[in-house]
Amino acid sequence: MIKKIIIALLFASPFITWSQQKGHQQDSLSEKASEVFTIVEESATFPGGMNSFYRFLGGNITFPPQALEKGVGGRVFVQFIVEKDGSISNIQVVKGIGAGCDEEAARVIQLMPDWIPAKYNGVPVRQKMVQAITFAVAKRGQGGKQLLEN
Repeated sequence: MIKKIIIALLFASPFITWSQQKGHQQDSLSEKASEVFTIVEESATFPGGMNSFYRFLGGNITFPPQALEKGVGGRVFVQFIVEKDGSISNIQVVKGIGAGCDEEAARVIQLMPDWIPAKYNGVPVRQKMVQAITFAVAKRGQGGKQLLEN
């Protein structure tokens, strides 16, 4: 009889430990859900994918007149957070080029529709993203061809 009880306890012990760990994992997941992640299992995505994102940018961005006049072009790096519900928050230009391009890049990011949120262990989480937006100035080259400069 004692042998059966010992065997039963040895058999049940890993399950008790596993269920306690699983409960602890759930607690830590709820804590992590309020954190901002940079690395996740499933990254946040723009609805329709990156091709849709680029179409959105192309349809909504306006080249700042000041940048055109000065011939300013290049990449503006904009950081933002995709929230657990897919909304966008905390928009910041982390590397800009000036001449109104920084403000325009931030404006267009603010206009974006909600994204599909990131997931960690199957749970939606907040994710920090950095997106480069290129402003290219068109110039005429030899033979009248249009060239883009960054």
